[in-house]
Amino acid sequence: MMGHQSDSQKPLFYSFNLEDHVPQSHLLRGIDRVLDLSELRQHLSQFYSHTGRPSIDPELMIRMLIVGYSFGIRSERRLCEEIHLNLAYRWFCHLGLEDPVPDHSSFSKNRHGRFRESDALRRLFETVLQRCMSENLVRGEGFAIDASVIKADANRTRGPSGEEVIDWKAPGRSTRAVREYLAALDEDGPPVTTPASISLTDPAARWTSAPGGPAFYAYCTNYLIDLKAGIIVDVEATPATRGAEIGATQTMIERVEQRFGLKPDRLVGDTAYGGAATLAWLVDEKHIKPHIPVLDKTEREDGTLGLSAFAYDGERNRYQCPMGKMLTTTGRVTKNKQILYRSSPRDCRDCPMKKKCCPNTRFRKIGRSIHEAARNVARAIAKTAAYARSRKERKKVEILFAHLKRILKLDRLRLRGPNGAQDEFLLAATAQNLRRMAKWLIPKLPKMVQAPG
Repeated sequence: MMGHQSDSQKPLFYSFNLEDHVPQSHLLRGIDRVLDLSELRQHLSQFYSHTGRPSIDPELMIRMLIVGYSFGIRSERRLCEEIHLNLAYRWFCHLGLEDPVPDHSSFSKNRHGRFRESDALRRLFETVLQRCMSENLVRGEGFAIDASVIKADANRTRGPSGEEVIDWKAPGRSTRAVREYLAALDEDGPPVTTPASISLTDPAARWTSAPGGPAFYAYCTNYLIDLKAGIIVDVEATPATRGAEIGATQTMIERVEQRFGLKPDRLVGDTAYGGAATLAWLVDEKHIKPHIPVLDKTEREDGTLGLSAFAYDGERNRYQCPMGKMLTTTGRVTKNKQILYRSSPRDCRDCPMKKKCCPNTRFRKIGRSIHEAARNVARAIAKTAAYARSRKERKKVEILFAHLKRILKLDRLRLRGPNGAQDEFLLAATAQNLRRMAKWLIPKLPKMVQAPG
């Protein structure tokens, strides 16, 4: 029989408890159990006035941001609407049914003010990481490093060339992102390489076509993860350049060691991190095994003999060619940190292998990196079974980037400038650690089942 809704008088009073209407399997229940914001107020206390009207609770602001970054709600205006309507979001933010939701403009005021001045988002990330460590989700034996390009909030239409003179003081141009860019120039000096194009709205973003396809303005998010459970142990925002990524690697490894006493036995990365200077820093200074392919350009593509055809004599510091002749050096180091070894023109003149060795020059010249010993360490590691396992484990950081862009929908930034990029990357990494920790620990918690998603 077809049912029919009663139109009788509705009750005048309701008894409603949010706790009863949030499923036990909801992801936010797991996050709430592992999230500790007890030190947030004390950390921010000096950035609030002791007089005047009470401000919005900073814990509420942080909880709202965690909801947004955990569920891919990129718009702060939409985030406020979702928290107003969604019972689970209200429960997580400790809001009752009738409690008002802060206006979306409050986020901008706090992010650019107290949160940034106090480095609250970095503190939040590290607090969550400490909880991961206390739950034995971080082993500290092996780390992986990688970077992913994220589009900046800048028009893809090409701006002026990096060589053009730009009047940054023109009316309407002195934005927060521009002021950050000019401050960085005053502190660090101009970039080593002139950018092909500069965005007038976010000049610190770099014009890149790294993923292939049309070029765009972008930043890089750099992840350093622990390989046990894929927990992010550090994150750093950089311009989308190879040199900045390498610098971020050293920054993060040293920061994690200084703040948490973590130094891995091995570091896993792709060829982008296989430069000679980086390998030497890992092997000689940090004593970390580089499970990284060597960035090697010593082999030739024109069919002539590469470096592997020459035997190095370490005791006499010279190379021997396939015909038994010697290449010697003066020991002078070139600008690109190499020592040059040269053969004798007399030996090469009548050599039967000259056309395959040095067809266009009178003698053969070989460059040997001053960090060749570290490169050889990496080459030796690449032949081991442990290295093969590391190559498979490196996928964990790639999975995190896929999750970041596809699930959390952070494929384009909403905030501008290096600080804006850093804020977004820190919040996203915090959300990813919270989600992963909640899912790892939910089976151990009473009255909880595996969270979806």
